[in-house]
Amino acid sequence: MSWLSTKRIVVTGGAGFLGQHVVKKLEERGCKQIFVPRSKDYDLVEMEAVKRLYKDAKPDIVIHLAARVGGIGANLKNPGKFFYENLMMGIQMMEQGRVFGLEKFVAIGTICAYPKFTPVPFIEDDLWNGYPEETNAPYGLAKKMLLVQAQAYREQYGFDAIYLLPVNLYGPGDNFDPDYSHVIPALIKKCIDAIEEGSDEIVVWGTGKPTREFLYVEDAAEGIVLATERYDKADPVNLGSGLEISVEQLAKLIADVSGFNRRVIWDTSKPDGQPKRCLDVSKARKEFGFQATTSFEEGLSKTIKWYKEVRGVK
Repeated sequence: MSWLSTKRIVVTGGAGFLGQHVVKKLEERGCKQIFVPRSKDYDLVEMEAVKRLYKDAKPDIVIHLAARVGGIGANLKNPGKFFYENLMMGIQMMEQGRVFGLEKFVAIGTICAYPKFTPVPFIEDDLWNGYPEETNAPYGLAKKMLLVQAQAYREQYGFDAIYLLPVNLYGPGDNFDPDYSHVIPALIKKCIDAIEEGSDEIVVWGTGKPTREFLYVEDAAEGIVLATERYDKADPVNLGSGLEISVEQLAKLIADVSGFNRRVIWDTSKPDGQPKRCLDVSKARKEFGFQATTSFEEGLSKTIKWYKEVRGVK
């Protein structure tokens, strides 16, 4: 039985894509006092709602997953919104946690916080060696400020806050809205749409040359809960699979698995995003024993199968 089982735990974003799996992992460890605030009841951008959440839930631990996120297109459309809302949610949740006397705060950052030209694989020490890729810099920097806050609060107040850097997530239940989805659900939707419409081609943003790393959502949830249980240091920690794949290879793989065997057209007038993304994941393994267990092919197959079932596609 985990020591977490006796704690009152708030999981912001706990009803979301990643959050549902984090809640399930906590329940598997015997946690019975889990509070998942809904945005309609608690707008965490507003300080009064954050104060009310602490008063209502009386947590010992907060796992802060709630975020305003999206792919390149969404980031280009909403730089101000993504910056302000992510910054305010995180900073207020951590500050009020400190005032409340919280035992532990788990802040979830983003790979978008890394500099645009970070040597591969990304190591945590490179986090401040440059400016993030421009299309998602406002989001990445807003989330990065939680690391600064966590370290400052640890130093001044002895506040136990940790900061995790998950790579791009994917899996069943992901966001397939074309305005906000990331690359894997966006490509899956394009392929299934093309099959249903009888189209001979799909159009994909960029050149296909950038590389990405992906982490299956259940693995990410396990990593977050392991860190909550076992990690209590100021240094940020990457959460990833260690697998690097080009967007071009990814598109071909998704087309193949989904059954779309036609042309992929690259719209090179659209941005590529960050040139390369792949994490050094050794610190997570060393500090709290996390290692991804789902192979990319298995995770992709599960995701496509789920999406086809939701769409009613055979």
